[in-house]
Amino acid sequence: MMYLRLLSLALVVALTGCATPAEQKFPAVTHDGLKLQPHTALRAVYLKPGADLSQYNSVAILQPYVAFSKNWQRDYNEQANFEARVSDKDMQKIRERIAAEFKKEFEEVLEKGGHKIVADGGSGVLILRPAIIDLDVTAPDVMTPGMTTTFVASAGSMTLYMDLYDGKTQAIIGRVIDPEAADDSGMMQVADSVTNMADFDRIMRRWATILNEHLAKMQKG
Repeated sequence: MMYLRLLSLALVVALTGCATPAEQKFPAVTHDGLKLQPHTALRAVYLKPGADLSQYNSVAILQPYVAFSKNWQRDYNEQANFEARVSDKDMQKIRERIAAEFKKEFEEVLEKGGHKIVADGGSGVLILRPAIIDLDVTAPDVMTPGMTTTFVASAGSMTLYMDLYDGKTQAIIGRVIDPEAADDSGMMQVADSVTNMADFDRIMRRWATILNEHLAKMQKG
């Protein structure tokens, strides 16, 4: 847990600096020897030199770590009505729901792609250790349904920071980093806990689909 907290802090600092998303730069080689891959569908994909993803037919997904963006609660509560302020308990509920939805989306997509979902590592198992960080929810909908109606242009944003491990050796073989915002059509729309999760589900499903397609491509040679 401490390891993930340190990773979260480091990545938040990196992703919320002066550079815009298009200008953000990632090192060619990480501190643990992973090399940045060119022309990928995600913002940054790293792989260990010589890593063979075609050998994995099973996937183990560890419990996702979820962290809000820096000062999110304070900044939101400064603008919200008293009844709509977010408590620590509210934040914990949101984290738990995001984590549960992440595992659900990834398991569904990967299983449909022909991968067996397992609980532990082992030969032929790819272990995913995901972290959803820099979570920003525009309208968290903590009030009693029906008390108010909130309109937003986007549900918010979040960043995927996920390490990939070999299930047999426990060695790290890859890492993906991808900040994403919920679809912003430029039109205001009603936001609540249901619509927020639907928007975030689409992001998580996209991440899972990209991983599934890459694994399928590797296995076909």
